[in-house]
Amino acid sequence: MRHSASLTRVLPRVYQEKILEVGGVSAVTHSTFFVGVYKSPLNIFPQFAVDPAGFLDMRRDFILPPEQKSAWLRTRTGVVVGRATAERFGFEIGDRIPIRSRVWLPKSGGELWTFDLVGIYDGAQKETDVSHFLFRYDYFDEMRMHGNGMVSAFLVRVANPEDAPSVTTAIDRLFENSPHPTRSESEAALLRGLASQVGDIGFIVIAILAVVFFTMLLIVGNTVAESVRERWREFGVLKAIGFTNEQVLSLVLMESCLIAAAGGTAGLFLGWLAVSAQNPLRGVLPAFVLSAEALATGAAFVLLLGIVSGLVPAIQAMRLNAVDALKVE
Repeated sequence: MRHSASLTRVLPRVYQEKILEVGGVSAVTHSTFFVGVYKSPLNIFPQFAVDPAGFLDMRRDFILPPEQKSAWLRTRTGVVVGRATAERFGFEIGDRIPIRSRVWLPKSGGELWTFDLVGIYDGAQKETDVSHFLFRYDYFDEMRMHGNGMVSAFLVRVANPEDAPSVTTAIDRLFENSPHPTRSESEAALLRGLASQVGDIGFIVIAILAVVFFTMLLIVGNTVAESVRERWREFGVLKAIGFTNEQVLSLVLMESCLIAAAGGTAGLFLGWLAVSAQNPLRGVLPAFVLSAEALATGAAFVLLLGIVSGLVPAIQAMRLNAVDALKVE
């Protein structure tokens, strides 16, 4: 749940108690975007001021050892980071991490905030976002120069997922006439909205893949066609000794599929290897996983590539007259 006007607008933290009174809501916590950099303006990663206990209860896919959770609850300047961010910058438990922010200025002056690393969390699933930088809201709210008592968004758990549409409508109606109207939506809908602000990502990806596929089609098709032309006499011999048109067609298509499979398998393997080693997008997408479904889709496209690129040469070989083929020098 966020401000209806923009993600950059804030909401009163006291909304949390009112949200809990809405039927169907089982839990609520809040988070506030920090927007800071670590050493270099290029070192950007998700940073949030949160209520530690409430946030960890809400995000049960964030796995934090009990002793590190206790340390976070005891340390007002404590911060917990995801495994990916810790490995990216070499963070270790006990480090003091300086973060510079021009949006939230500390009362101490300047732009620098310093946090003590007390925990590193892992993901319960491979797709879990392990790039977050989470610190305590009470410390942040006490030390910032403006915006006290305000938060960026609320995370709401619905008791019955089937009631989510009616619950989100009820929450937004509760605040529609207030100075801070809200917009509630699922996390997936929020991410789709953010992606659409950049552009039609789906169309861009499909366009790029279409160009790549067409280029590969030309390369494999030309390779197979040249291979078939160089062996006209061999196909003539096969037909002369009794091979049927269907058998010749199958032989050429199998060869085309093998050529496509050789390159496709190597490409899929290298892609899987690169994604398994680390996020190739350097944190632009927090959870980047090459799933089994994606690998299966890639294998299907490789097979399709082999069939389509070899179809024309295969038909030419199938229609070949044995006598004419044997005359070719």
